[in-house]
Amino acid sequence: MISQAVSGLRVGRETVRRFCQSGPWGLRYAGLTGSGFHVVLRGSGWLVSLDAPPVALRPGDVVLVTSGADHGLSHAPCRLDGLPQVALSLDQPGPGPADFEFLCGAYRLDHGQVHPYLTVMPDLLVVSPDHDRFPALRSVVDLLDGDAAQQAQAQAQSEAETQVQTPQGASVTRSALLDLMLVHVLRQWMEDEGAQGRPVLSDPVIASALRTIHGEPQKQWTVARLSETVGMSRVAFTRRFSSVVGKPPMTYLRDWRLSCAARLLRETDASLAAIARQVGYSTEFAFAGAFRREYGVAPGRFRQTGAHPRQAHPH
Repeated sequence: MISQAVSGLRVGRETVRRFCQSGPWGLRYAGLTGSGFHVVLRGSGWLVSLDAPPVALRPGDVVLVTSGADHGLSHAPCRLDGLPQVALSLDQPGPGPADFEFLCGAYRLDHGQVHPYLTVMPDLLVVSPDHDRFPALRSVVDLLDGDAAQQAQAQAQSEAETQVQTPQGASVTRSALLDLMLVHVLRQWMEDEGAQGRPVLSDPVIASALRTIHGEPQKQWTVARLSETVGMSRVAFTRRFSSVVGKPPMTYLRDWRLSCAARLLRETDASLAAIARQVGYSTEFAFAGAFRREYGVAPGRFRQTGAHPRQAHPH
């Protein structure tokens, strides 16, 4: 379930940045639709949230933002609304080490949805990696740090009016590293928490319906067929599903199908007709129309440009 939840984020724009702060400092992250993390590389600081007490952070700690909750990082405990919004430009560290250095990685979802498995977890998790149990984590952090350094260098060259092309495959590699980071941290957190750390949707009947949709999006589902799989009437199922998930079953099904399609467009060379069939559309024309209405661009152009024309607030 963890891997499926993380793979659902790949439709989003992946970002990895390195931040260096010294003296009194603080940053607030707000407006993220998606999931992400911070990794403390050097120094100590505090995680600040809206409703919980500040949490001390040490080198190596990972802050996991499961479904986009507003939060902040600071040199000292403080109120979240007292922190300035993080700058959108890449941080350009000066010479020598800073007091506090950290990586910020995220999938930002302009469309689609965070998997329900993530939305029922705590909004913010702090994990101190156990490299004996998860030795790959150290290597993933090192690779992400190197990727962030390359982005910063490319940004600096671009600002100097130098034409810089992103290396082919760089986005795919970054996505793989983000996936590994999220999966390993989630697995360690759940192992550390035991049974209490295992996310459970509040309604087992709706959880079963979601597994059905996620596992077989290509089937020609109707409300009647979905309600039959869980042994409920159409009206009762629709009311219950909408209450738990926040949207009607057919709306959720459409959104999930298009999210899967966007991921396939980014990650495979499959034809549009093949993708349409894989996500439950009877014709390429019907699929293209639905995709264009949701994403504001034709699926073929989305694949060619990798564009996200309707952008959310960056993390």
